[in-house]
Amino acid sequence: MKFIIILSDGMSDEPIANHGGKTPLQLAYKPHIDWLAKNGRSGLFYTVPPTMHPGSEIANMAVLGYDVEKVFEGRGVLEAASMGVTLQPGDLALRCNLLTIENEKIKNHSAGHISNEEAAELIQFLNEKLGNDTVRFYPGVSYRHLLVIKNGIKFIDCTPPHDVPGTPFQKVLPKSKTSEAESTTNLITRLILESQQLLESHPVNLNRKKNGKEPANSIWPWSPGYKPAMPTLKEMFGVEKSAVISAVDLIQGIGVYAGMEVIKVEGATGLYDTNYEGKAQAAVEALKTCDLFYLHIEASDEAGHEGDVELKTKTIEFLDKRVVKYIIEETQKFNEPVAIAILPDHATPCALKTHTRDAVPFTIYYPGIQPDAVEVYDEFSVANGDCGILKGDEFIRLFLQKL
Repeated sequence: MKFIIILSDGMSDEPIANHGGKTPLQLAYKPHIDWLAKNGRSGLFYTVPPTMHPGSEIANMAVLGYDVEKVFEGRGVLEAASMGVTLQPGDLALRCNLLTIENEKIKNHSAGHISNEEAAELIQFLNEKLGNDTVRFYPGVSYRHLLVIKNGIKFIDCTPPHDVPGTPFQKVLPKSKTSEAESTTNLITRLILESQQLLESHPVNLNRKKNGKEPANSIWPWSPGYKPAMPTLKEMFGVEKSAVISAVDLIQGIGVYAGMEVIKVEGATGLYDTNYEGKAQAAVEALKTCDLFYLHIEASDEAGHEGDVELKTKTIEFLDKRVVKYIIEETQKFNEPVAIAILPDHATPCALKTHTRDAVPFTIYYPGIQPDAVEVYDEFSVANGDCGILKGDEFIRLFLQKL
């Protein structure tokens, strides 16, 4: 049997009062996702341990069966792997957002979803001005970049910027957890403040403001860590060959450490305008030669961070019509049965504009199995499914039939 996981980042939500008390999953027209639920088995899955922050890095690693409390070393190191940046012993890697500060407050976490080209120019500029033998900036995708500090100390409390829109940035600057981390904390704070001075009048930002766009007028480093020791999926579960598609460096980096082939798709943006069809087609093609495929789609999470209920609902409908439909139809033509799982990594409620650690709904479809009583896929219907409530590596073991 072959296996494909369709991971719609941040897809689950909370009831929205001015939309009839329904979630985007309940509002969306999604007949093909509902078909999976009606013909599969469903449940709820706690992807984030109570001791950890509900970030996509934690949740996606948990979906793949990692004991995140043991192996997680920060978001930056995962993105470094995706970007081909080799970390040396003692290198501290941090995710480095470009974002918008307005009236001394964090206006957004993404600088208005700045383009790759604009962002690369800004990051290169900062590396020329602030980089040295200790500090190095690496350009990534859109607002997501990498900061590496040689011999940095990781014991720092760094606030994820998507958690604090509207907050005065001075209140959420990095804080040391130990005395030995104070010099690294001070360095990061200095880089933030100096970046604001340098970026404010950069031609890229002057042009963005002229065209009514949000300026990328600050960096925001967070999620510090060192190179992790992560076993591969083959080592953990005997999966011989696996692959992943994502527009997000973070997920690609997890794939690198997991021993997965990372497949790039032209037009994959991480937003509602991503190349849904291209991702679905590439996933099906890759599944012909691999055992497990992980298809990650970011769009719903970004809509949740924007608090845009209509857009989030639309991203779910796009997923259904342009991805799930094709995967169901094409995998039914395979000579070998294909199991399909669909779930988010975490909830990103539009009302909160950030992640929560609530249990997420999942459905697993195996050709020919006896389905449970669930008729539609949403945060509440799946509670009636036969799979119950899972945590840890129970989801991936159930999916791969390793229990």
